[in-house]
Formats: sequence, structure tokens, C-alpha cells
Amino acid sequence: MEALKYKQKPNANPEAKMVKMLRNVPIFDNLSDDELEAVKKCAVTRNFPKNSVIINEGDSSDSLYIILKGRVTIFLSDENGKEVVLNSQGEGSYFGELALVDDDKRSASVVTAEKSTFIVISKADFKKVLSSNPELAFNLIRGLTHRVRDLTDNVRSLALLDVYGRVAKTLLSLAEEKEDGLVIDMKLTQQDIANRVGASREMVAKILKDLTIGGYISSDHKRITIHERLPSHY
Repeated sequence: MEALKYKQKPNANPEAKMVKMLRNVPIFDNLSDDELEAVKKCAVTRNFPKNSVIINEGDSSDSLYIILKGRVTIFLSDENGKEVVLNSQGEGSYFGELALVDDDKRSASVVTAEKSTFIVISKADFKKVLSSNPELAFNLIRGLTHRVRDLTDNVRSLALLDVYGRVAKTLLSLAEEKEDGLVIDMKLTQQDIANRVGASREMVAKILKDLTIGGYISSDHKRITIHERLPSHY
């Protein structure tokens, strides 16, 4: 789910900022001011530096995390340290919602990609708000449906596309329209891309080099710009 962004005036009241942030989170869509105030009262704000592990796969924590500021990476890993990136999320996005509907352990790990601030709501507090706001249940289900669709699309890519196809699709999905073309502003290393597409760093490096030589992309300080439509085949 794409992060929802908003403009914030300097020195704004922190509580007002939290309410505004909650209003922009899809799961709290359609709540009244009083209902948002109830959510705010049971929420806490936490700050984490870059590369902090917020959730470990297999943990039994039971809180919902809303990204107030910063960005996180959601991934799976094995006992040998090999990682597969499932998603990255920024301001306005949320994660950990599965813990609100079952008692199972965390299904993936989450680490901060930069200094981040979260609004955290425990399962117990969420249930209290839910009891008086049944609309939240529908919003939660709708959000989970989007997640399932995204995961289905990822599985399709892994099964049906070759490495080049997966790299090209990843670049396009992360790029945003700017004055100088499609741009990926987030810092993205070759290993980051390899973890996203399930390939070796060496193969990803070769593909990126060939796209650069062909004039399709350029990179500067980890900022990747797509200048031309990427070839359909490698």
C-alpha cells in the first residue's frame, strides 16, 4: 500500500499531528473526530534510528505500527542469512496488522531503512476501539485484501518472469514521475534489488550495467533515473 503524504507546518502541535496522521491512514478512514481522539489516547509514539529491527519473524508481539516519519523494509530470511524483501513502506503506511486478528507469531521481519517515528497501538487497545467502531473491521479487511493482491503479484513475477523481467518490474514499481523522468529517490543498492527479485547481486549488477550503457537508466548517489522505456526482453 502506498504511503500517504501530508504537509506539516514547523513547530506544529504533536498531538494535532498525530490526529492528522491517523486520519490519513486507510484503516481509520471514515472515523469521526471523537473516534480518532479515542484512538489517539491509546496510541504511543516511538522513535528508532536507522537499521533498527522493529519486528523479528517469529516474534509474538501484538501491536500495530503506523509510520509517522521514515521508511521501513519488510523481509524474510533463512538460517543462513539470505534475505528476500517483500515490501518497503513510508509515511502513512502501517504494518503488523495481522497481530490484531490472530495470536500467531510474526510472519516477517521489519527493519528501519532510515531514522523513523511510529505510532504504536497494542492489540488490547485496538480491540477496545473496535468494539465501539465496527467500521474499523471492514477497513482492516480491505487493507489485508490489498496485501494479498500484492503478494499474489509478487508470486506471479517470481514464477513467470526471468531475472531481467523482475528487475525491470521492480525499477518501474519504485519509480515516481519527476521533471527529469522516472526517478527512484530511495537509496537502492544492487544487493537491495537482488533481495527484492530473488537473484544474485552479480546478475543484478550486470543487468543494471547493460541498461546504463544502453542509455535506459542512470544512477547518481544511489538515485536511479529511468530515461527511456525499458526493453521488454534482455
